[in-house]
Amino acid sequence: MGLLFVILLSSCQSADKIKLEQYYIGGKEIFEANCANCHQKDGKGLQNLYPPIAGSDYLQNKSQVILAIKYGLTGEIKVNGKVYNQPMPANSHLQNLDIAEVVTYIYNEWGNEQKLTTVEEVEEVLKKK
Repeated sequence: MGLLFVILLSSCQSADKIKLEQYYIGGKEIFEANCANCHQKDGKGLQNLYPPIAGSDYLQNKSQVILAIKYGLTGEIKVNGKVYNQPMPANSHLQNLDIAEVVTYIYNEWGNEQKLTTVEEVEEVLKKK
């Protein structure tokens, strides 16, 4: 029975790793299609116009990031001590899975995470709005 448990546990970890990789790759595609024009492919932003994502203190609040992706932003925001005031368009065309994938990509690429952001996490944040 112990060996069966180890086999099942390792297969679950492999499935989790595969799902993380799928979300990461899908999220990268979504990011490049919808976000990279302003935030750049390297996540460093565009000079004084658009804030960086890479190394950004804005990533400290994942709920805020999810809401910004779905509904956009207007007005001033402060990122890493610098004020930005360019509108970010809403991405209302993105499904919750798309948002989970792009958030997984952003946080694994630039937010020092090594985990999946689930569709359920996204749904929970969006239903509170």
